[in-house]
Amino acid sequence: MVVSPFRTGALAAVLLFVSVFSATAQEGEPRPRVSIETGLGTLVVELYNETPKHRDNFLKLAGEGFYDGTLFHRVIAGFMAQGGDPKSKAAEAGARLGNGGPGYTIEAEIDPAFVHTKGALAAARQGDQVNPQRRSSGSQFYIVQGRDVTPQSLQNIVQSKRSSMLQPFSYTPDQIAAYSELGGTPHLDMQYTVFGQVVEGLDVLDAICAAPTDRANRPAEDVRMTMTLLD
Repeated sequence: MVVSPFRTGALAAVLLFVSVFSATAQEGEPRPRVSIETGLGTLVVELYNETPKHRDNFLKLAGEGFYDGTLFHRVIAGFMAQGGDPKSKAAEAGARLGNGGPGYTIEAEIDPAFVHTKGALAAARQGDQVNPQRRSSGSQFYIVQGRDVTPQSLQNIVQSKRSSMLQPFSYTPDQIAAYSELGGTPHLDMQYTVFGQVVEGLDVLDAICAAPTDRANRPAEDVRMTMTLLD
């Protein structure tokens, strides 16, 4: 599968996208940032204060070293890179991963202000059949790479989801512009909690998503991470 090249000006678009929604945060309350270091480079993610349960949990686990040595264990080019399974620390080559966690889940904080543009940080979860409240995994997360998105495709998604949405939803002009510039995975919007955004290292995300994988989408060569609290 071919990975879309890193878009010229994409990082500037991310920063603009983040700044647009920063106005909804409490005045004087900076958004915390976390560095995710890998053998392919470093990502810096900014966490949303508007999703405090996910923010605080991610900061707690990162600060305790929970994520250090874990893998990006599921990577799909043109879609996302998933990590946060503690079982991945000592996993043998070829072992199936994705069922581990800290022993708890987190109440959903799905906010229409935060959507799945490229670089979005979101919480993984079990499916609606066994998890109708859409509670998030206690530790597993994914970072969106995604594909090109058109305004018409966003309209189609809104129409197709209208009957199943728990609350009315439509894309703002800023969100449409961000999707048009960055791409993403809008079919996941309003289904998973988006609680942050990559603000540095979209090219590193592309490198992770370009890694050769096995049939279970696990990279053939382990992509381990270490996290550092920046703010």
